[in-house]
Amino acid sequence: MGAHVISFSSLYSLVSMLPFDCMQVPFMQQAMLGLLLLAPMAAVMGVQVVNLRMAFFSDAISHSAFAGVALGLLFSIDPAISMPLFGVFVGISIMGTLRHSALSSDTVIGVFFSAVMAFGLAVVSQHASVARDLQQFLYGDILTIDEQELHWLLALFIALMLFQLWGFNRLLYISLNSLLARVHGVRVALYHYLFAGLLALVVMCSVRAVGVLLVTAMLIVPAATARNMAQSAGAMFWWAIVVSLFSAATGLILSAQDWMQTASGATIILVSCGCFLVSAGIAWLRGERLR
Repeated sequence: MGAHVISFSSLYSLVSMLPFDCMQVPFMQQAMLGLLLLAPMAAVMGVQVVNLRMAFFSDAISHSAFAGVALGLLFSIDPAISMPLFGVFVGISIMGTLRHSALSSDTVIGVFFSAVMAFGLAVVSQHASVARDLQQFLYGDILTIDEQELHWLLALFIALMLFQLWGFNRLLYISLNSLLARVHGVRVALYHYLFAGLLALVVMCSVRAVGVLLVTAMLIVPAATARNMAQSAGAMFWWAIVVSLFSAATGLILSAQDWMQTASGATIILVSCGCFLVSAGIAWLRGERLR
């Protein structure tokens, strides 16, 4: 653990070199480091969410945060543990149902979305104290992140990037034609479940940063911007990371300015949407349709 602390300390020093007064404050340095770990993960998963047409899927997982936090508070379990565990359970359950049901994906996801939201609200309605604790998850607050959470983010970042190194091309193949991918030996079910589990973890971490209401935007907007800018799947991957890092860093810094003083999560998404508008203008000038 000591090595991790030294590593983080050096990273804090690098962040403090940014020419902004707000970056001299320790909690802002932690928030920036957390976003620099989280934003690329959300962007990469967002690319695959767009390719697999699973935006509603990520929305359902994000809204299960209410139920996960409520369960943790009711049973005296740290919400930092109960929320991601419940999110992974919901994500894998949705994927399993999609794979073994004749119903459309929108129908299956809609049922799960409704169930987890209703369950979370039912629990909250019975316990007023729980409702107060849920506010931070509704709006998000990356400024309260601590070093323990940074360690978990770093571990998830490493695991996710290893998964992408191993499975990016296979997931791309599945998004184009899952039946053909299966014929060519790709273990489609395994990749679906691994993707669902990792997506759930990334979504739950993103809830911490931007809140339940804006999680889907953190995934989708950089990926949509990248699709306007890129000419290939690989380029889309890197463009999404660049846009997400720029939006996260710029949004956090802007939100801390005296003349701004806005919620960091909302400001990050607004910057990201601004990038999308720029990319749409570039695509229009090139004579391309928005993709």
